[in-house]
Amino acid sequence: MVTVLRAQGLRVVIFANDHHPAHVHLFGDGHAKIDLYSALQLTWADGMTRGEIRHAMQIVIAHQGELLARWESIHGGPD
Repeated sequence: MVTVLRAQGLRVVIFANDHHPAHVHLFGDGHAKIDLYSALQLTWADGMTRGEIRHAMQIVIAHQGELLARWESIHGGPD
């Protein structure tokens, strides 16, 4: 597990042994998984309110290029 970003109370993580498609996990009071390739879609969330999910999405959108570059440096490019 690699923490690639800490922002506004959330920790953004890429698991080293994870699978494609490119995605990040966000941890705060809950946990969410957001896809980086598919128009930044929320894959799932647990223990987060809608507002917290919106907040998490905004962080990922603001850092998408950086997060995608980190994913590709760990796992390689698209499938």
